[in-house]
Amino acid sequence: MTSNWAAFVAAEPALARTVEDRFGAFTHHVLATLRKDGSPRTTGIEVRFLNGELWLGMMPGSLKALDLRRDSRFALQANPGSGTEMGGGDVRVAGRAVEVRDPREIARYAEVVNPPDPDAFHLFRAELAEVVRTYIEDEKYLAVQLWKPGAPLRTTRRT
Repeated sequence: MTSNWAAFVAAEPALARTVEDRFGAFTHHVLATLRKDGSPRTTGIEVRFLNGELWLGMMPGSLKALDLRRDSRFALQANPGSGTEMGGGDVRVAGRAVEVRDPREIARYAEVVNPPDPDAFHLFRAELAEVVRTYIEDEKYLAVQLWKPGAPLRTTRRT
């Protein structure tokens, strides 16, 4: 089961805001895809939250775009920033990337994002399978929040 970003926001608005803030704190993040042989590939990426979707835009012919065309599964981790404090926690999103080929939708995205070549880039929207936030709570617990479509938010704490 997967969900788009708008459905996640509706289900868990506070966690969604935290995740958007963490991704918004820095420009570059880490995307994991699967190579032809099934081994993982990690690459940098910029992401956008627009019109109820989490968007992944990529340069034409990039290996990560070719990976996603072949196998749509991905994991995305927000840039933790400098130091070790990770204000807001560590956030990750996993799911499937759906390539957008509708010229109107691509043009609408390009109008807002202004990519280097608005006529030549790959655009994917994320279908979420899970959202995870790991953070320190009350300066003594390692807390992990896990959301999956169709299930309630689950929080576990460890000392």
